[in-house]
Amino acid sequence: MMRVLLVDDDIEVRDALSQTLELADISAFTAGSFLEAKDHINSDFEGVIVSDIRMPGRDGFHLLDHANGQDPDLPVILLTGEGDIPMAVRAMSMGAYGFLEKPCSSKDLIAVVQRAIHTRNMVLENRRLKAQFEASDPAARLIFGISPQADALRLRARAAAQAGADVLITGAPGSGVSKIAEVIHLGSIRAKGPFEKRAAADLTRAELHDLWEQCSGGTLFLDEIGALSMDAQIAMMDLMERGGAKLVGGTTLNLSDLVQQGRFSPDLFYRLDVMTLRIPALSERPEDIPVIFRHYVAQAAEQAGQPVPEIPNDLLADLMARDWPGNARALMSEAMRLVLGLGQAGPAQSNDLGLAERLAQVERSFLAEALGKASGQARAAAEALKLPRKTFYDKLAKHGLKPEDFRD
Repeated sequence: MMRVLLVDDDIEVRDALSQTLELADISAFTAGSFLEAKDHINSDFEGVIVSDIRMPGRDGFHLLDHANGQDPDLPVILLTGEGDIPMAVRAMSMGAYGFLEKPCSSKDLIAVVQRAIHTRNMVLENRRLKAQFEASDPAARLIFGISPQADALRLRARAAAQAGADVLITGAPGSGVSKIAEVIHLGSIRAKGPFEKRAAADLTRAELHDLWEQCSGGTLFLDEIGALSMDAQIAMMDLMERGGAKLVGGTTLNLSDLVQQGRFSPDLFYRLDVMTLRIPALSERPEDIPVIFRHYVAQAAEQAGQPVPEIPNDLLADLMARDWPGNARALMSEAMRLVLGLGQAGPAQSNDLGLAERLAQVERSFLAEALGKASGQARAAAEALKLPRKTFYDKLAKHGLKPEDFRD
C-alpha cells in the first residue's frame, strides 16, 4: 500500500497535513526532521514524500538531494510558507515533483499527492515487471551490450529458443558461441532438461548416439560442428530425424564453403541453416566493449576473491580502439590481468604504435560499427559516417573490411 512520508518540524502542521490525507484515504506517517526521516528513504520505498523546506539542521533541499541519491524516481513534494519564487525554481530544478505554498488548500495537496502516488506506482510496477522479465529471460541476463547488434542478437536468441528448432551459431574464435547455445537452451521449453557441450572433432557414431540419449528432453551443443566426420554427420541426421533432443551446432568456419568442398553434408547444413545466429565481433560494436569489460572485471574479482578495481576511462578508450581478434575470450583475459595487477597485454603493443597506427585502429572500429548498425548496407553506413561512397570503399579496402561480413 502506498504511503506518504510527511516531514515537518512543526508538530501541528504535521498533524494537520496527516489528517487531511487520511480523510482522503491516503495513508500517512510523519517525521520531525531529516534525521528522523532518512532511514525510511530508499529505492524500495512504496510511497512519496511531502516535506517542509525550512527546518532546523538539514532542510528540505538536503532531504530532496538525499532522496534523489537513493532513487531519482522517488517523488518529493516541497512546502514553504514564504511564497519565494526563486526557492520554487530551485526546488523544481533539483528535481522536486511538486512545490506548494503553505498554507496549501486540501484540494491542492490531495491532487498533487495523488498524482505523485500514481507516478510512483507506475515506476515500481515497471521495475517489478522488468526484474521478472530479466529473471526469466536468459538473453537479457547473459548477453551483454548496448549496441543495436547486441539487441539484435538477444532478439534472435529468444526467437531460436521459442521456435524449438535445431540451430546453427556462427562467430569468430572467442566470440562466445557456447554461451549463446546455453542461452538458447535456457530460454526454451527444454530448459529443465540436460544440456551437453562437446567438441565435434573425432566424435564417433557410437559416441554421438550415447550423447543424444543423454540429452533426451534437452539440448546437445556440438562445437565446431564442421569437424564432424562424414559418417558422424550421417548418424547425426538419423538421430535428428528420430527426435528426443535438439541440436545446436557452433562454427567459426563458413559451412557453405565446406558443403561446396564436399566436406559437410548438404542435408545437415540446410537443416541447421533454417535457424542461424551470427555473433558480431567486438570490432563491429566497440560501444559494447566497456559494458562487457566491466562485467568480466566484476566476475574475475569475485573468482579471485579480490576487490573490484577502478577502471580508468583512458583504459576503456584504449580497449575500444583495438581490433580484438580473440573477441570476448581475449577481453576476459584482459579483465583477469587487471584484477590480478599483472598489467595489460594489449596496451603494451598499442603503446609501441605511432599516432597514425593508433588512429587507424580507431578508424577501423568506426567503420565496422557503422557497417554493423547498417546490417552490411554500405550505402547506409557511408551516409551515417558522412563519407563519399568512393572514400568509404577505399577505407574499407584499406582496413580489409567487407560489407557482406556484416549481413545477417
